[in-house]
Amino acid sequence: MITLTEVAAREVNQIIKQQQEAATKNGSEPTKMYLRVGVKGGGCSGFSYTLDLTETISEQDETCNQHGIEVVCDPKSLLYLEGTKVDFKDELMGRGFVFSNPNATSSCGCGSSFSA
Repeated sequence: MITLTEVAAREVNQIIKQQQEAATKNGSEPTKMYLRVGVKGGGCSGFSYTLDLTETISEQDETCNQHGIEVVCDPKSLLYLEGTKVDFKDELMGRGFVFSNPNATSSCGCGSSFSA
């Protein structure tokens, strides 16, 4: 499956809390949120990583709990992401999620796309 570091899980948890607080302020009931990790065609190297918060999962999705975050991945994306580590970096040159994918044969300079 996919590994979510503790630092990345803390960041995802903060984002979920912000969205749930906003929903509560708007009079909506907060719902359970999942972190969907996937790939899509495109980007400068052939595939782009995707990270989304979702309220739904399908029967085909693979799920696992990483540091209190339910991580969800569809079977097609998992073919390219098996063994991938998702981390979060907050550095002088920028902040964001970073993917370390052992299946990638090459990656673009920004780290958001890869080829396999």
